[in-house]
Amino acid sequence: MASKTCKEHGMNQQQQLQHYVLRLGDTPLILAQRLCEWCGHAPEIEIDLALSNIGLDLLGQARNFLSYAAELKGAGCNEDKLAYLRDEREFSNLLLVEQPNGGFNDTLVRQFFIDAYHVPLYSALTQSRDPQLAAIAEKSLKEALYHLRFSRNWMVRLGDGTAQSQQKIQQSIHRLWRFTGELFHGDEIEIDLSEAGIAVDPRALRDIWLQTVTETLEEATLTLPEQAAYRLGGKQGSHTEHLGLILTQLQFVQRAYPNSQW
Repeated sequence: MASKTCKEHGMNQQQQLQHYVLRLGDTPLILAQRLCEWCGHAPEIEIDLALSNIGLDLLGQARNFLSYAAELKGAGCNEDKLAYLRDEREFSNLLLVEQPNGGFNDTLVRQFFIDAYHVPLYSALTQSRDPQLAAIAEKSLKEALYHLRFSRNWMVRLGDGTAQSQQKIQQSIHRLWRFTGELFHGDEIEIDLSEAGIAVDPRALRDIWLQTVTETLEEATLTLPEQAAYRLGGKQGSHTEHLGLILTQLQFVQRAYPNSQW
């Protein structure tokens, strides 16, 4: 049942679901675009191939979620229109994934934080009362488990490596920590749908995420930040200055040559 706030905005459960699925698709879409920037530039070929493969996995997840969101929206909508014809304020990805790649240390920490979130999220979504959402989550979970294994192993390897590698990883953790609070901030859409057994209440994911992060940082001889994670707004379309630049690259061909097909 929709909350009072959603009712006031004229949003029924199917519209809530469409917005929720769109969020699930936007986050891997933007992260995939970020990771593709590493192609040919990673510090070694093993990492180059791994980041490219993870990016392709994320793009596949985005396509599945966006295709379902387009189906729910109807009116001739499709995954390409959602990816290429929306403006910045219409995207609802998490702020964390739009942050710049920086060095490999920044990319790694960003990836680890989101992987540690995706695993419990997709695991819980496999129990969704929406069969299509559950099926997408089941496929995505298999990929997310590999992604987490990759990013976690590199966190430990670099954190417990040289003094310089440890310092760089620690700096990245402190730099990106402020964006992690949004992962567990639930709004009316998520709470309403979770009460209906369709979505996952993100607040329920925080403890398992924090356990994964804490155990990994301890093994990597790294420190958990004490500062509060306070940046919010991505789910509601309020983004950092970085998303506009990402969309300029992502949407260039479709914007320059409208209605192109391939």
